[in-house]
Amino acid sequence: MEQYLRQLVEIEFQDKKQIFSGFLIDYSDEWILLRNNPVDFILDGFVILRNKNIEAVNRDHDLAFTEKVIRLKGLKINSDDIIPIKDLASIIKFISEKYGIFQIAKKSSKSAYLGKLIELNNEELTIDFLDTQGQFGGELSFNPEKIRVIEFDTDYINSLKLVVSEDQK
Repeated sequence: MEQYLRQLVEIEFQDKKQIFSGFLIDYSDEWILLRNNPVDFILDGFVILRNKNIEAVNRDHDLAFTEKVIRLKGLKINSDDIIPIKDLASIIKFISEKYGIFQIAKKSSKSAYLGKLIELNNEELTIDFLDTQGQFGGELSFNPEKIRVIEFDTDYINSLKLVVSEDQK
């Protein structure tokens, strides 16, 4: 992983169809932090992946070209982008305090859950679920061990945060 730091990479998993693309910002034994590159030459927020069942970390000519274009557009990866990724508790605490709302996904990429933190302990992570209309809809709980993907500071999440803050006026 060290050789890919600050470079655009794709990460494939043995047990997930979805491939994640982004600039590798940091990694630990359990987690990987990427500046998310969902499509083309676009950067959109951050994604943290559980470092589990990784099949491959790829970097090819196409990714190098995409990285070149993104850098020409002015991307800078700096120390502000680094967050504590030692364990789930430190990740969620940091994101909750700095960004408020985040999205989590389990192994299946069919569903993702947005919300703000209510509680996190060894047995469960509880969030106040944020629906697609920007309304908080009650508590959802997850087994922390089942969480595989955490996203934050994306255009989608930030757009819903605008609706939430407008509705609170």
